[in-house]
Order: sequence, then structure tokens, then C-alpha cells
Amino acid sequence: MTAGSPGPVDDSDDKGGLRAALGGLTTRGRSFLAAGVAAAVCAFVLGQGDLLRVGLLLAVLPLVCVTVLYRTRYRVVGSRRLSPSRVPAGAEARVHLHMDNVSRLHTGLLMLQDRVPYVLGPRPRFVLDRVEPGGVREVSYRVRSDLRGRYPLGPLQLQLSDPFGMCELTRSFSAYDTLVVVPRTEPLPPLRLAGEASGYGDGRQRSLALAGEDDIIPRGYRHGDDLRRVHWRSTARHGELMVRREEQPQRAGCTVLLDTRRIAYQGGGPGSAFEWAVSGAASALVHMLERGFAVRLLTDEGSAAPGGDTDGFPGSIHESAESAGLMMDALAVVGHSDGGGLSRAHDVLRGGDEGLLVAFFGDLDEEQAAVAARMRQRSRGAVAFVLDSGDWTRDGRTAAPAVGSERLRLLREAGWTALPVPPGAELARLWQQAGQEGPGVRSSAAGTTTGFSGGRS
Repeated sequence: MTAGSPGPVDDSDDKGGLRAALGGLTTRGRSFLAAGVAAAVCAFVLGQGDLLRVGLLLAVLPLVCVTVLYRTRYRVVGSRRLSPSRVPAGAEARVHLHMDNVSRLHTGLLMLQDRVPYVLGPRPRFVLDRVEPGGVREVSYRVRSDLRGRYPLGPLQLQLSDPFGMCELTRSFSAYDTLVVVPRTEPLPPLRLAGEASGYGDGRQRSLALAGEDDIIPRGYRHGDDLRRVHWRSTARHGELMVRREEQPQRAGCTVLLDTRRIAYQGGGPGSAFEWAVSGAASALVHMLERGFAVRLLTDEGSAAPGGDTDGFPGSIHESAESAGLMMDALAVVGHSDGGGLSRAHDVLRGGDEGLLVAFFGDLDEEQAAVAARMRQRSRGAVAFVLDSGDWTRDGRTAAPAVGSERLRLLREAGWTALPVPPGAELARLWQQAGQEGPGVRSSAAGTTTGFSGGRS
């Protein structure tokens, strides 16, 4: 048999193929072979010719099945398609398997099996009856995971058996696919946060290039640019295709900071404080991208998600769409860092023009709270959602301890709009509260509020 994905692969010339085929004898085939050998030995000892013929028949039948199955030239091509290939945690994706018999013979009974990680569900198995020459069979199954991550699917295995059930041969396809399970996102209300600069959707700021051929600022050609915008003089000067940058949108920037320090979180699982912070960061970046902001994702280690320029911000709307997928892919696999501080993230935030800063912090001691407070000086506006992981690991919803109130006070005095996140809080309600509260003195009066209040009207 020949199997392939997407093209057929022929392994019939393998010297160990026949031995592997003998190893594919089923329990029935081994029983027939053992009974035949035993009958032949008894016939030789007792001198019974008829018993010898029965023994030879029992022994030869499974061997004939092995030889016929091994010599059969089935050429089957298989492929896999994910719909969709990126899903939020808890959502289902459907996997479509396509089998095509490209040989001139009918296939026997086929068993199709795909390898999937245990977190996605049981291993799917399908039985396909005889497939005619040129025939196509399509089957599908569903996968679901409550845990974010990247999960490989495959390789696909095809099992062929003879009509008597004496032998089974298994062939594996070479290709596999990857299912990306991203964090859950929550729709957020379109509010204007404290200190937020204007961006697309809130008064678009555009700067047109000065008129005249000499005042045009060219840039490198990108896929999809209109060829009518090619600036030939600059192309000849730089030796590469350049286009006119006729319009330079001044997009408001937003940095989403995710605290991933291992010492800042306790517990694990889908309902843990860390998973809430990851989901909150995903919801915030998706929301700000939908509002037209240039968004970058930053962690406590100072690393930005791929997809932006040297500053980590995407340069255009088209790049924002691409970077959104890259940032969600990064959040799908983000884990705890071994670092103990936020100084690297503080160094990445350059002074004065960082736009809006939305941070999701875990436990903050006095030193790290001071570092976080200094980040406010390097952004136009800052909103912090602070999680007390110790409170999340306890049963019931309890008030934040004194140390939590103290770190919130330090952030608010520095100009942050800082909100505590109790267990099971809804980010949409906290987001609404952050939009109604102001930084500094105004937010300090809200020190006794919880994440479930809608804020002051």
C-alpha cells in the first residue's frame, strides 16, 4: 500500500517491509498460524496425513493474507484542513480529512486514525469501506480545549486489513497541522480612558506631506502598494523600488503590559489569576486595535510580540491586522517568566510619547510597585488592573488585604488609574469603571470600591 500527504509515498521496496507485514498479524492470524503448526507436528508424530493437510491449510492461510496485503498496490492520498486554525479557548474547531484513492484498484477495509493531543479530546477513528478507483472520502471531527496553546495534529494513520482479518498494516502520512488555541477575549465598552490620546475613531489626526516633488518622503515598496505611486527618482537613487508616502497617519499608540513573573501569581488552571491576566491582555489589545490604535504587547521581560517595527508598534492598518494575529499567537503560548522585577519593561518604555499604557499586574511588593509607579511618567495615560493571587486561591470573594490597598495607593499617587481585580471579575465592568474614574486624586477616593461596581456617574 502507498500512502501520502499531500502526495503519495511508496515504501514497497523496504527490505524490512515483509517482516513488518508479518508483525501485523492479528490475534486471529497468529491463532491460525499456531494451530496449523501444532496440527502439523501432531500429524507427523501420529502419522495422520489428513491432519497434516489441515495443519498446512491453517498455517498457510494467514501467510497468504500477509503476502497479498503486502503486495497490494493501493495508492491513497490524504490531506487535512482546519476550520478555523485559530480558536479561542473553550471554542470548537472542526478538522476535515480528505482521502483520495489514486490507484486503479478498489481498496479493502480501511481504518483512518488521526493523532491529537489528549487535551483536545479522544483520538478520532473512522472506518472506510471499499473505495473505488479515483474515489474520494471525506470525514470530519471536532476538537476543543479549555487550555490555550499550540497543539500539533497528526500524523494521519491509515490501517489496511484483509477480508479474513488475519493481518493489519498501518501506514503513516508525513504531514501534520497546528491548532492554535488563543486566550478568551471579552468585548469591552467603547469608553475613553483617562489620559487617552486621540486616535482613529476619536478624532483622526492626519498629517499630509507638503506638496511638490521634492517634498515627498518616499518609503520602500510593500506588497499591495499601488504601482502608480512608485517614485522613480528615489528608486534610481536607492537601487530598490520606492513609493510616495503621500499621507502619514498619526495613529495613537497603546502599550498592553502583561506581568508574567512566576512569583507574582499563585495557583494554575483556566480559572487562575494568571489566566485571567492573559485573557484580559488579549481583550484589551483586540479592543484597542478595533478602535484604530497602534498596539504593541509588552511583557515584564521587556520583550514585545512580533509584528511591529523597531518600537514594537505596527506601522499601518494592514500591519495592525497582521500583528494582531501574531500577538494573539504569542499570548497562546505565553508562560511564567523567572524574572523577579519589572525593570526591563520600564527600560523599554521611553519617556514622553508612549501613548496609553494598559497594564495587568500580579502581586507587587513595595519595590516593584515603585518601578510600576515610575512607568506612569513615560506614558500619556496609564490604567492598571492589579490581581492579588492569594485572594484568587482562597474560596469566596474577600476584600483585598492591606498590602494590596497600599500598592494601589502608590500607583494612584503616581497618576495611574489603578483598580483591584477580585476573583471572577468581569473585565468589561472594570473597563467601564476605569473609564469613569480619573487618575491621581480622583481615583484615590475609589480605594474602597471593588471591581464589580460600575463607577460613579
